[in-house]
Amino acid sequence: MNVLVCVKRVPATGSRITLTDDEQHIDTKHLGFTISPHEECAVEEAVRLVEAHGGTSVVLTLGSEAAVEQLQDALAIGIERAILLEADVDAWDAVATADAIVETVREQAAAGTAFDLLLFGNEAADSGDYQVGVRVAYALGLPCVTGVKALEVTDASLTARREVAGGAEVFDVTLPAVVTVKEGINLPRFASVPGRIKAKRKEIARRTPASPSSAVQTRRLRVPPEQQSDVQILGHGPEAAPAVVDLLEQLGMVAR
Repeated sequence: MNVLVCVKRVPATGSRITLTDDEQHIDTKHLGFTISPHEECAVEEAVRLVEAHGGTSVVLTLGSEAAVEQLQDALAIGIERAILLEADVDAWDAVATADAIVETVREQAAAGTAFDLLLFGNEAADSGDYQVGVRVAYALGLPCVTGVKALEVTDASLTARREVAGGAEVFDVTLPAVVTVKEGINLPRFASVPGRIKAKRKEIARRTPASPSSAVQTRRLRVPPEQQSDVQILGHGPEAAPAVVDLLEQLGMVAR
């Protein structure tokens, strides 16, 4: 089977996010970059599926030359080919990004690589955007399952499971299909040193997508306020024991 996995270059998970003065973009001067945890799992899932069923795995991203680093990370753990859609990401929204991916998928099919499965992370780690995978599926007329935590593929179909309150939903869909996965579907492997060396030697396919024509415009970004927490020191050494007992009683954890 042929698998395409789409990733996005985002600030390293856990970084403190600050905005530019005009509140239009994330200030990246002092940030490291990676792909989001959901997408790391999507990459791992693509490698596992091709290892189990044969075929070809391809990783794709839209971004600047700097995004080659993230493509090489995916190549280092077993993805076979990489495609960079060269563009200034600040000018691209979910609508335009989906259009560029759809165009690339169609070009690949015309060139002889029709994808059986398109994998996305459930949402981007920086913007929280969850639209791209769904929009790609709609444009290509493919079935789509989002928020997947388990995936099993047979010759012509797949079974996908996602968690819901109190249980799980299970979907059986025919291939080709689009799936967005969540962190926890697997445990991504670490790239080996030989894998990283080979990845740097692999050629990255490049194409320049048409300029975005979406009517959606960003008004401004907002960083949510950080959650505040309070710490109360109950005492020091054995003298703190009565205060600890009183607190446990207040919380209903011990009987009076």
